Order: sequence, then structure tokens, then C-alpha cells
Amino acid sequence: MNQIAENSVSVSLTPSAAKRVQVLAASEGNPSLMLRLAVKGGGCSGFSYGFSLDAATNVDDRTYEMHGAKLVIDESSLELLKGGEIDYVEDLLASSFRITNPNAKSTCGCGNSFSA
Repeated sequence: MNQIAENSVSVSLTPSAAKRVQVLAASEGNPSLMLRLAVKGGGCSGFSYGFSLDAATNVDDRTYEMHGAKLVIDESSLELLKGGEIDYVEDLLASSFRITNPNAKSTCGCGNSFSA
């Protein structure tokens, strides 16, 4: 596992997102679960974001620990996410992880896909 210190992070996790990861991991009964973010081809704008909880890492993963939670991103996805921020937002209509991605040239209306 390739662990990276908080001060050298190229993708950040807000305190709100970290707290949500901790809540989800606790509800699964496994506090060691990490938030995995992956970028895949597809979606209405060319690439789409995928979130999951994961207990394992792969050889090409980067692991970031911020605010008491871990974020895992594979090397290929990281190239499209550098400088990004993951937040967790709750409002009257929905609750979700949201990504601010400086590498996205355009995004779809739902915010789940982008073009680079």
C-alpha cells in the first residue's frame, strides 16, 4: 500500500466527507473500510466517477489518510483527479459525495460524469 502524508496530497477529502466515510464504515461493522474513488470511461460526458467502500488495496493504488478516514485511488484515476476535492453534502433534495475536479473541462448536470 502506497501511503501518502496529508501535506503532500494531490486529492483532498473534506472533514464532512471523512466523517461520512467513518459513519459508513462503522455501519458496515468494519472501521478499517476505505472510500475508493475510481474514474471509468462512460457516462454522459465521457468519464464517470465511481465510489465504493473497500478493505483492500491493489498494487497501483494510492492511499490518502485525512481527518481520520482513508481514501484510495488507483494511479490511472489519479491522473484525472489531481488537485480535486471530495466533499459530502447534505441538502433537502439529496445527500452525496461531490467532487470538485479542476481537470474537468465540462460536467453533466448530475455531476457524476465529466470530460477531461
